[in-house]
Amino acid sequence: MGTPNGLRPARLKVGIVSAGRVGTAVGMALERADHVVVACSAISAASLRLAGRRLPDTPVLPVPEVAAHAELLLLTVPDSELPGLVTGLAATGAVRRGTIVAHTSGANGVAVLAPLTDQGCVPLAIHPAMTFTGADEDVARLADTCFGITAADEIGYAIAQSLVLEIGGEPFRVSEQARTLYHAALAHGSNHIVTLMADALVALRAALAGEALLGQEPVADSPGGLAERIIGPLARAALENTLQRGQSALTGPVARGDAAAVAAHLAALDDVDPQLAQAYCADSLRTAQRAHAPEEVFDVLADFRLAGPGR
Repeated sequence: MGTPNGLRPARLKVGIVSAGRVGTAVGMALERADHVVVACSAISAASLRLAGRRLPDTPVLPVPEVAAHAELLLLTVPDSELPGLVTGLAATGAVRRGTIVAHTSGANGVAVLAPLTDQGCVPLAIHPAMTFTGADEDVARLADTCFGITAADEIGYAIAQSLVLEIGGEPFRVSEQARTLYHAALAHGSNHIVTLMADALVALRAALAGEALLGQEPVADSPGGLAERIIGPLARAALENTLQRGQSALTGPVARGDAAAVAAHLAALDDVDPQLAQAYCADSLRTAQRAHAPEEVFDVLADFRLAGPGR
């Protein structure tokens, strides 16, 4: 998919604040699209290492100098630091009028950039719907990533769309008032999977403890072992089926209305970790609501919640 009407943004001088996992990955992708990262800021040792590895020809400078050199200024700091950074940049007057200022925060639109917009900058919110680890695959993943973009006007949307398409991503529009809901949906669908899988692995390791087959790998607490190999294919298939088939992908005792099995699961999990059992109960309740499970399932879940952890 090409840029709108076959047009490409002019080659831009890019400044990055700061050179963490997201900033250096996006910077590398922009350089591959023939833009030039002319400066970046990095304070922590981890950021300095990433900048040296991913952007070896880019000087590390103080934030005001990064801003002064940039035609496209990327603000890739954590969400909580973004308002203070924007206010500080506006106070210094370091950002030139006409500079494209884009942040990568999921929760924020362009309102957070208002102090710089008032000084004649072009505000953009360009959020990659992807998790970043600092590993080499971060940059490769950007080519298959969707980017939520918000701008102040149609010119801004065209610039943001073109930049995303240049690095191989898929842009989509998120209205200013919907940014928090958009970010909540992504957090629910990605962050909570980590917690759910970690809990499932705790229960599985407990179930596998004890005697093993001759030659069987011992069950270890470290990632990448037998427990992960058992649950990995099942979890990946469940996710893929949900993305392809929606609600019809749901299987299991709650969906079948097997209240006795649900009660047995809760009791077994409660013996391992009462808090884990409570989490299973909460997830089962939401599953039962979506599956329109019979009342017997809801009764089992309500009784367990009333009894409390470690009943």
